[in-house]
Amino acid sequence: MSCLATQLLPIAVDQRSVIGVKTSLRKDDVTMGSTIGMRDRPGKLRLRVLLCTVSTIVLLGITAGTVCVFGLGQWLVHEDRLHPATAIAILSGNTPERALEAAQLYDDGYATEIWLTHPGSRVDALADLGINFPGEDEVNTRVLRRVGVPAKAIHVLDSPIVNTDNELEVISAALQKRGGHTVIIVTNRSHTRRVRLLWDKYYAARGEALVHSVSSDTFEPSHWWRYSAGVTQVMHEVMGIVNAWAGLPVQATPLPNSPVLATSQSVHEHAAAD
Repeated sequence: MSCLATQLLPIAVDQRSVIGVKTSLRKDDVTMGSTIGMRDRPGKLRLRVLLCTVSTIVLLGITAGTVCVFGLGQWLVHEDRLHPATAIAILSGNTPERALEAAQLYDDGYATEIWLTHPGSRVDALADLGINFPGEDEVNTRVLRRVGVPAKAIHVLDSPIVNTDNELEVISAALQKRGGHTVIIVTNRSHTRRVRLLWDKYYAARGEALVHSVSSDTFEPSHWWRYSAGVTQVMHEVMGIVNAWAGLPVQATPLPNSPVLATSQSVHEHAAAD
């Protein structure tokens, strides 16, 4: 019996030693795993912070971009408060709405004169071919006369124009020449911001301009992207404003040399006018 116990004792000792080694290994593994996990944790945290930061910046950029794009229409609209002026100038385009708006301002007593610009259009070329086609200034004159504006109050500025900047230059020169101080400029709603910018940047030294839009304008500043006409107007105005900010590096196509049909004198009543 004692012999058997003697033989089993080393085996028990060996088993305890093995168990102790395994336990020690497990403790070491746990310790190493904890150390590695502690080392990885700051790296994962930094990665998460970076991803959250980038995501936030992208989201803010998309939001700001969306707000800017959808708010473009409202930003393009600039209306000045009106007061009596030397004249009311009608910018070329959108006939007869701009002329009718100017006539209403004239009736309201804001000025005693209405100025029309002379677009350097295809009218001159058609005249060379013997085709009698009324120019925009003549059409606007007929509109003004039809609604009761007297001929002596209508003046056509004689320098041909090709774009808005050119047009404002002619109007500001006329204001300075007449010794006037203020001119009311009538245009479309989406066009008002660019007119304001061009005048302030290049022609403010010649006098004050009050920019006024057509009351019946169908442009919707809050929903301009819903209609092709609104999209066209906004894109055109944005490109024009960028060009103005850059100092007008993109110039209009120059007019061919042709005789000026309009005069700076008071317009005589046309045969076709009522």
